[in-house]
Amino acid sequence: MASIKIKFRQSSVERRRGTVYYQIIHKRMIRQIKTRYCIFADEWDCKRSSLVIPAGADAPRRDFLLSVSRHITQDTERIETIISQFKLQNEDFSSDDIVAKFYNQRECVSVFTFMQGIIAQLKNLGKIRTSETYTATLSSFKKFCDYKDLSIGEINCSLMGRYEAWLKSNGSCPNTVSFYIRIIRAVYNRAVEKGIIMQANPFKHVYTGVAKTMKRAVPLSTLRRIRALDLAGKPRLAFARDMFFFSFYTRGMSFIDMAYLKKTDINSGNLVYRRRKTGQRLTIKWEDCMAEIAWKYGNRDSVYILPVITRPGGDVRRQVKNALCRINRALKEIARMVKSDIPLTMYCARHSWASIARSKNVPLAVISESLGHSSEKITQIYFSSLDVNMVDEANELVISAL
Repeated sequence: MASIKIKFRQSSVERRRGTVYYQIIHKRMIRQIKTRYCIFADEWDCKRSSLVIPAGADAPRRDFLLSVSRHITQDTERIETIISQFKLQNEDFSSDDIVAKFYNQRECVSVFTFMQGIIAQLKNLGKIRTSETYTATLSSFKKFCDYKDLSIGEINCSLMGRYEAWLKSNGSCPNTVSFYIRIIRAVYNRAVEKGIIMQANPFKHVYTGVAKTMKRAVPLSTLRRIRALDLAGKPRLAFARDMFFFSFYTRGMSFIDMAYLKKTDINSGNLVYRRRKTGQRLTIKWEDCMAEIAWKYGNRDSVYILPVITRPGGDVRRQVKNALCRINRALKEIARMVKSDIPLTMYCARHSWASIARSKNVPLAVISESLGHSSEKITQIYFSSLDVNMVDEANELVISAL
């Protein structure tokens, strides 16, 4: 009968952490399974073979010890499962076989396979957008690894440092670098939660913050120049401009929400829709400027207001994605035509609406509600760089009050 014992090996150096290990006994043969769980002597109860939390332990240490306790439980359950599998197969197995299978399961979980499993799960949950970001990250990480798979256990500080350097050398901006590394970190943390590996904090020396982005709000004067452009004979650019202004007129509606707008969403002079990102229901007064664009591109046979999803039976998300890419390319051409130094995209319409509303002294709470933000803190990000003229005007008001 195979048995498992949880043991603690105390360090020979006083006040230094020892390690937890498992003792496997079968047919009078004793073998050990090492772990990465390092604890102090006063955190182990030898009689009960279990962790204890000292009375003076602070919150981070308590959380760590509870995490170690959960991992020990998961490990022992896995060992018991391995033993049960050997018995069901009526195999003549040894302690060495148990140890070998345990190490094989723990250390050889493939990063690529593990991520693909997460992507499939996200798709099943309907989180298509998130699954796409994980897919993009997996593609990037595969290129970095030269398409040679590695185990979850091989993710360490050195590897992530090299990945960060590789991303930078390939022209990725700080936010893109952070984006990819944060997703790899999320994958790693899932493996920790499942007990596949012990938390070793391999991301502590790489950048995972969010850097201040380039200004996205287009000044009102530039918007007027764009609207006044003569784009006769340039239908591709004219369409891009109309989509940009439709977003602007509808309080910065996201392109994906625009693409899914249906004619039935217009009722009693209002446009009513739900944000696909948050599910929030928004109501916008249907203005003449919106109706003009909708009428210009209207298709009597389509249920949609705008001509983005033109093949409802096809891959709808691909149609939306491709249309957005074409429009953004055209918008960059338009930006060059008006000599704007802002890289114009559809997303700029949202920031522009918010910035202009703020310059017209619209209260932050109203702007936040208009954009469909869950809190004013999110809206505040849009105004991290106030217009210098607005600051100067504020200063003049303060000085004149003396």
